[in-house]
Amino acid sequence: FLPEEHELLEIRKRIDFSFIKEKTKDLYAEELGRPSYPPEVMFKILFLEFYYNLSDVEVVKQLKFNVLFRYFVGLKAEDSIPDDTSLVIFRKRLGEKNFEEIFDEFIKQCKDKGLLKGKLKLIDATHIIADVAIPNTANLLKDGRRRILKAIEKEKNGLDKSLKRYYPEEKPYRRIAREDLVKEVSLSEELIKEVKGKYSPYVEEKVRLLEKVVHPQGKREIVSFVDPDARFGRKSKKKEFAGYKAHIVEDESQIVTSIKTIPGNENEGSEDNLESLLQKEDKKGLTSEAVACDALYDSLSNRKNIEKRKMKHYIPEKRKNKKLDSFIYSEKEDKLICQEGCSSIGKSRQGDGYLYYFSSDFCKTCNKMKECSLNKDRARVYVSESHLLYLKNAPEERKKAQKIRKRIEAKFGEAKRHHSMMRARYRGRWRVAIQIFMSFIVMNLKRVVKLLKIREESVRLAFSSG
Repeated sequence: FLPEEHELLEIRKRIDFSFIKEKTKDLYAEELGRPSYPPEVMFKILFLEFYYNLSDVEVVKQLKFNVLFRYFVGLKAEDSIPDDTSLVIFRKRLGEKNFEEIFDEFIKQCKDKGLLKGKLKLIDATHIIADVAIPNTANLLKDGRRRILKAIEKEKNGLDKSLKRYYPEEKPYRRIAREDLVKEVSLSEELIKEVKGKYSPYVEEKVRLLEKVVHPQGKREIVSFVDPDARFGRKSKKKEFAGYKAHIVEDESQIVTSIKTIPGNENEGSEDNLESLLQKEDKKGLTSEAVACDALYDSLSNRKNIEKRKMKHYIPEKRKNKKLDSFIYSEKEDKLICQEGCSSIGKSRQGDGYLYYFSSDFCKTCNKMKECSLNKDRARVYVSESHLLYLKNAPEERKKAQKIRKRIEAKFGEAKRHHSMMRARYRGRWRVAIQIFMSFIVMNLKRVVKLLKIREESVRLAFSSG
């Protein structure tokens, strides 16, 4: 009943899933409760869900009659199947940490099979829209108060009359006026003063979130109380979104090797976020010759962090210094050379860089004196330390690396079109992180099968021609 050729059959044949039982053994009690479905079976059901972009309910329906699905997960025709709520419990039981460890184990298999090239690390992030409707600030304040009061009511089996007045009024939809917003802010401030520090940590957490909306540090951060971890971010100067970012490292073989899920308002190019990804790579023993990023990662700290790992950095600069374009830097002599062939005669430290200066005798008689805006009687050129590190790599190398870096955009496109990453399936950062790990596990294993077939075909052709 199985198809003669199918990618899932190749994955089942070539990839070892057996480690999942050992990885999750501490999460199950052998002698308590009903016997559980094997963790490997549950994980493979989730794998199918992300492979075909199905929901928990849809994948369980398929298991009832789809022979390929049953064969892939390891269920016989007469075996019972888990319901969709079991998949929810399984994800929660494993949590983000265990899903990341499972992801890392598959990367180890890729490494052991010799599929990782280890030449160039491609690093970038893509946005994921949160699974929420975005309320205006007045309605967000109302929702925050409602959630606090319901939590108190549940905790105390009732609500004091003094608190009932803070319940939002249920009114038909109308445009929110300025006075409405002022009223909602005032009521929310009063409620916070009334209940803060008097109830359980569960209630206190909701109070803390409402405080963030009432007294934001700058622009509003909280998108919705439905998913309090989601944040407002930007895809570009003109396009905004609300949600998260998947920050990844991709090997030149097009296998994603490390992932970090960050809120939508975080800059993936910051020192902390890049260092965090590089540390994940270090932990797995994944070394490369170079790193390629976009201009968002352009900073002295990022270049230094990459260099200390003995890797080259191919990162475009955010700002172009037109004056510097007319000078050539000689790393060997640590000098700038002008268009007329004159070399700088010295340098002095200035801020985060150096001021290179030229001979006044030469500059005074130079044919291009007017074009080269002289400072008094000589040319003085400031070069940041970051730019000096940028100049270490040859232009043709940078150009080639940036061309390869664009492949990561195709990986993001595949994830969004075919594997559920256009929009968050779940709410909460750790749940979205699980979604991202599963999406890239599926794509990685598909890529592994393809690379192994290419290798085998190459060997076959070499043998036949020999």
